[in-house]
Amino acid sequence: MSRSTSFRKAIVAALLALAVAPLLSSQVVWAQGPATAAAPAPVLHLLGVAVGLGMIVIGAGLGIGKLAAAAAEGIARQPSAAAQITGAVNLPLFLLEGVAILAEVFALLVLLLGNPFGG
Repeated sequence: MSRSTSFRKAIVAALLALAVAPLLSSQVVWAQGPATAAAPAPVLHLLGVAVGLGMIVIGAGLGIGKLAAAAAEGIARQPSAAAQITGAVNLPLFLLEGVAILAEVFALLVLLLGNPFGG
């Protein structure tokens, strides 16, 4: 199985999970009555944080993998320029890591500071 085929299967599985998740969290599926003023608000922010964290990790992994593969290919083609290639690849790698870490921090802040009880 090629890399593009497995990537397509992963994308399809993720989209199916996103399509099914709201159905499983609806009140009809769980046979609950309508929400009243005293009932807690739905905690859909938890689902959003889970999906967001997954997308962050997948995106950062794909970006770092592409950069590392391009650097390895460049070094394999021209071994004498290994120091320059490594130096040129380090800055984008560090920036990508920083963006991923900041996004994870923001997602965890939503998780920790989100008010699931709506009050």
